[in-house]
Amino acid sequence: MSSPSPTTTGGNRLLTSLRKDTVGGGLLVIAALTALIWANSPLADSYFALRDVEIGFAPWHLQLSLGTWAADGLLAIFFFLVGVELKTEFTHGDLRRFRTAIVPITAAAGGVIVPALIYTVLMTSHPQLLRGWAIPTATDIAFAVAILAIIGSHLPKALRIFLLTLAAVDDLLAIGIIAVFYTESITLIPLLAAVGVIIVYGLIAARWRTSFVDRAWAAWVILLPLGLIAWGLMHASGVHATIAGVALGFTIPALARRRRRAQDETPNLAEVLEHRLRPLSAGFAVPVFAFFAAGVAVGGFEGLATAFSQPLTFAIIAALVLGKPLGILASTWLVSRFTSAGLDPSLKWPDLAGVGLLAGIGFTVSLLVAELSFIPGSPEHDYAKVAILSASVIAALLAMLVLGSRNRRYRTAEGATLDVHQV
Repeated sequence: MSSPSPTTTGGNRLLTSLRKDTVGGGLLVIAALTALIWANSPLADSYFALRDVEIGFAPWHLQLSLGTWAADGLLAIFFFLVGVELKTEFTHGDLRRFRTAIVPITAAAGGVIVPALIYTVLMTSHPQLLRGWAIPTATDIAFAVAILAIIGSHLPKALRIFLLTLAAVDDLLAIGIIAVFYTESITLIPLLAAVGVIIVYGLIAARWRTSFVDRAWAAWVILLPLGLIAWGLMHASGVHATIAGVALGFTIPALARRRRRAQDETPNLAEVLEHRLRPLSAGFAVPVFAFFAAGVAVGGFEGLATAFSQPLTFAIIAALVLGKPLGILASTWLVSRFTSAGLDPSLKWPDLAGVGLLAGIGFTVSLLVAELSFIPGSPEHDYAKVAILSASVIAALLAMLVLGSRNRRYRTAEGATLDVHQV
């Protein structure tokens, strides 16, 4: 057998690296920093001109700016993978068993409700800004998992499962909020057509293993065009087009690995699509969205001082950095105190405090909600972006301090246990 060519090997290594949480999170940081530096440089006009370039198909109401294409189009790939992961979790993962799932599910709900309440209370005297109440409710799963992977080599495995489940439910709640509260008007016929296409997509996906579509090319030749049509119709209906991505992801069958015959090594469709689309999402779609969403002209130190003096900025930072961990810890304590459900024995409250701080990294979905809450280019829109980026950095640093300390403690305990066994 001939060995792979260097090009093929290099391509495979690149795709493999893009499937790692740390790499995806790193690309997000690079894209956001690039946008911030460019938007505040002497070449700032070229950045905003690039973001506002319109391309597409005017007769189909798809003449959109590059920034809008990134938020409505590319981010749909990310949400499609969220839908696939949620389907897998609800079918065969931790969300399948009520006793296992109820604690992180309740924690996610608390991590949405408390930040929203804090923001609303702080913005009571500014009713024109109340529309941004959902900005601090989201958690950026890519950033959060990447940081946990970097600093949490000795933390309990149950902590990562808790974070993943919490973030998955958080994403589901954020999707519902976008669909319900940020859809101003609905055109019924395109919406019904989108639902019809999604149903057809799901029926074809369900027959992946038993029909003519059980071919490697079918995902691109059959499913991809149907997905694009569903996305276009959903966009035309007035419902945020990323909802189409989630709905399509939910239709993908997620077969349990243990149900496969020993001689049948063919991966199920959820695994195939996740394997192929993960590099595209982590390596291109989400970083490009971050690049166009994070660029805000802060106007130097004077502009930052102005931004940080705004009630909106303070409310978002307080809701993310304080509200997220407070909501997660309080709801977790309540459900474990007053129900039969409980935490994994390996988890301690300081560990959960670190995860609560990680959940304060809003970034991707928070930036998307900011785009929907305020008029792009308005002062409120820019203040919200500054607040989201600042809160994400603060939450990440605090989480690294807490979880880094916990990681050292677990590492020391493991070392002591090894020494005892060796003796």
